[in-house]
Amino acid sequence: MPLPAPILDAFRIQSEACRNLGSPFNALVCDLLAGRLSPSSAFGRRIHGWPGQPVDDALALRACGSLHALSRSGRSPALTAAYPPAATDGDALWHAVETAIAGHDGFLAGYLDGPPQTNEVSRSASILGGCLTLAAATGLPLELYEIGSSTGLNLGFDRWHYDLGGRVWGPAGSPVHIVSRWDGEVPLDAPLSVVRREGCDRNPLDPASPADRERLLSYIWPDQAARLARIQAALHATAEAGWHVERADAADWVADRFAGPGTAGRVRVLVHTIVWQYLPAATQARIDAAIRTAGAAATADAPVAWLRVEPDGVKGSAGVRLTIWPGGEPRLLGRADYHGRWHLWRPGT
Repeated sequence: MPLPAPILDAFRIQSEACRNLGSPFNALVCDLLAGRLSPSSAFGRRIHGWPGQPVDDALALRACGSLHALSRSGRSPALTAAYPPAATDGDALWHAVETAIAGHDGFLAGYLDGPPQTNEVSRSASILGGCLTLAAATGLPLELYEIGSSTGLNLGFDRWHYDLGGRVWGPAGSPVHIVSRWDGEVPLDAPLSVVRREGCDRNPLDPASPADRERLLSYIWPDQAARLARIQAALHATAEAGWHVERADAADWVADRFAGPGTAGRVRVLVHTIVWQYLPAATQARIDAAIRTAGAAATADAPVAWLRVEPDGVKGSAGVRLTIWPGGEPRLLGRADYHGRWHLWRPGT
């Protein structure tokens, strides 16, 4: 019994995205599930009968994450043996998936309950570029407020080491090294200082919790070893730093953090990366209203800024946009790969 058309399309779309983002293995998992998964198991029935929007709900990534989590646990030896770094073909992998479903159907079906959280730390390169631009424009230290923070990895963006097209920034001894092909100029010598950093998420994960770390890592694509290692390093560093991600509704949290006048001599900056599309329209509207109200009251010695790295209709990349108040003129700083692998930096209006 084939998957219903909208669900089949969701898996095919995700397969193409995985290939374009350098994960042929996860693309193969999507293809196999799309072509061979039957509703004979609880896992299969949940996917065949998914009640929501399969693309918006990231159903394919939920399914891939469930299998990766089981393979990482070692509780299904056949599945673990078929996953990277082992080489496998489609038939052998599918046999391992069927074995895993037969032995761990309840686990796999239950894993579909939660939306994927990747907290891609390489997106910190986009945040760095935007915050350096903001620091150069204002000359002031930053108060960083991030929505959709997950485990808070990107709250520490200024603690990581970067290679941006051969130009380096950040402490060489940082446990997290981020490499991004960078085309364009960014003010690497701007006086960047982060004096406050806070985050919120509807379902924050604790980087110090082994279970939460495994949950996060399950959504990192299995054949991207360097990416897995980098995020593991960022998890340990974030746990040691103790940055707090609050469980909160994003709109309520932004309204609270940006209410009233800011502290003189600081910039309050709202940050988010690949989050906006997952927020309900009403939440988006409330956040937009709150930040613009704060911007209308901003002063030169207590500015407000909005830095977002979000899809904007240009296939294969996100737009990096910065708005600074007083003024409130939005600027497209550049474009970025969804995983931070490259940046095209062309600051403009």
